[in-house]
Amino acid sequence: MPGKVLFCATVDYHFRAFHLPTLRKFKEAGWDVHIAARGQLELPYVDRKFDIPFSRSPFSLDNVSAYRQVKALMDKHEYNLVHCHTPMGGVVARLAARNIRRSGAKVLYTAHGFHFYKGAPLQNWLLYYPIEKWLARHTDCLITINDEDFALAAERKLRAGQLAHVHGIGIDASRFKPLEPAEKSALRRQLGYRDDELLLFYAAEFNVNKNHRVLIEAMAMLKDRAPAAKMLFAGKGGLEQECRKLAEQLGVASRIDFLGYRDDIPRIVPACDIVVSGSLREGLPVNIMEAMACGLPVVASRNRGHNELVEHNVSGFLLDPLDAAGFAARLEELASSERLRFQMKKENLRRIDRYTLHRVQAELTDIYMPYAPELQIEAERSRWAAP
Repeated sequence: MPGKVLFCATVDYHFRAFHLPTLRKFKEAGWDVHIAARGQLELPYVDRKFDIPFSRSPFSLDNVSAYRQVKALMDKHEYNLVHCHTPMGGVVARLAARNIRRSGAKVLYTAHGFHFYKGAPLQNWLLYYPIEKWLARHTDCLITINDEDFALAAERKLRAGQLAHVHGIGIDASRFKPLEPAEKSALRRQLGYRDDELLLFYAAEFNVNKNHRVLIEAMAMLKDRAPAAKMLFAGKGGLEQECRKLAEQLGVASRIDFLGYRDDIPRIVPACDIVVSGSLREGLPVNIMEAMACGLPVVASRNRGHNELVEHNVSGFLLDPLDAAGFAARLEELASSERLRFQMKKENLRRIDRYTLHRVQAELTDIYMPYAPELQIEAERSRWAAP
């Protein structure tokens, strides 16, 4: 008999960006689907949506109000299943769910990248690790999206009812795929770029973690060594103006396009030649997986998410996140070798298979099965109905 599920996250955009296939899966299986998150986006496959004042900061009093509101929702609606995402969404929702869990509700949490990890600042371990270790006892299934977090959860004995692993959120291979040369050329013209330009792409919010600075500094070193290279930054954020000023100071403002927020990423990525990332911390980055699905080589910083996706010298290059000269050298190497870019394209198209939407949804269905067997029935119906 289908039940009622509540999905929680700090902001509602998280669901539009990453979890619509899961919402659809529950809705098609007959479940009542509710969302608790900050924001007023309209989302498909949702019966009820609640604007809850979550804050990303663990020190904000908004989270006290969020806790009270989420707990009231849970007590009123008697959910069978709660699945929470994002650090503060996961903390608040699991705290609020303790009563309904004693009444039989099941609570799942997907860790999209622990803030405590090998090499993380000590303050992260002192703050986030004890909280997660305690909350794991109030979690029926803790889901990780990269191998390092999965091993860490086991090693540090985060005693959730079950520890599971999925390969990210799933990349839609029908939307992200390589283009034939004529298609790519036409798309570049539509976007305002020439065939003889080498387009480097980075989709990321302008914040300290995403570390745009190292890429701007690398572009300054490439001015004369790879004159065809052009950097495209898609995203907004508090450090955008600072990055624009740095580009001006280093004389590369004309070589970097600040695209702002874009909702046409599936058009932009396959039109580019190389994907870059300087981020300091990643769980399992969607922007890199989307680029891999389009056959782009990767030049990125070393961190657990990039390390899992990229094999150094095989499908891309991994560098210290402060090594602007190293980024410049590797980008110059790729710029000068179409053969190397093609070899890495083939390797990334091979590697991306395990991260596709079909594979990840199958992994999630296996995890949900003990709590929502209707999802498996619906999956079987879909499989037999497929042409």
